[in-house]
Amino acid sequence: MTDYNYDSFSAGEYELDDFKGPAVGRKAQDFTMQTTDGGQRQLLDFNGDFLVLEIGSITCPLYQSRRAKMKTLAEKHPDTSFTIMYVREAHPGQTRPKHLDAEGKLSNARALRYEDGEGRTILIDDLNGHAHVAYGSYPNAVFIINKNHCVVYYSDWNNPKSTDRALANLKAGKPASGMGMFLPAIPSVGMATLKNAGKGAGMDFLRSFPSLVWKNLIKRNLRVLLRRPNPVSPDTNC
Repeated sequence: MTDYNYDSFSAGEYELDDFKGPAVGRKAQDFTMQTTDGGQRQLLDFNGDFLVLEIGSITCPLYQSRRAKMKTLAEKHPDTSFTIMYVREAHPGQTRPKHLDAEGKLSNARALRYEDGEGRTILIDDLNGHAHVAYGSYPNAVFIINKNHCVVYYSDWNNPKSTDRALANLKAGKPASGMGMFLPAIPSVGMATLKNAGKGAGMDFLRSFPSLVWKNLIKRNLRVLLRRPNPVSPDTNC
């Protein structure tokens, strides 16, 4: 896993046709994570009826574009736990380069909380991304996990509206709906995120842009339209 923290973004860093995260009905893996205050906590140590686990980093335009709606969702469901798994920088640049050590990763996670204002719990993966890899390695996947530590909903790309619908179904005692469509980043948020990452991040993104449109906006969304959901009970025991 020596190449986990890449120097510059390329669509080739991700297997965009083959998401390898835990499927619905499978056991979610637990990991010891670092907190933004320097402590430790288990990833699956949560008090709510469900855990909504979103993957993110301060340089990810998709994650940054979802934050406002996910904040609203968290406020709408105060009895549900919401956690960010802080992973490698999606679009490293001169200002926020790839993580070279745990302290650098912690610093960026703290910036996400205290500078960008992320109010949800942030748990930081280790430098080599063991938890991130176990959850599929994508930069903005989302999972809903029940008290039995079973995945009852996932989407390789977070769509807050679909996540909201899935959570509402689960809390009503029904299986979650299928994953939502991939939505591009909000242009203004995306540009600001890449600018804040520093020199190099924007050009790296532009070089991969045609491939990202083809693989995510077209191929991936067509697969979602044709896929049959795999419904499981909200309280399933895996």
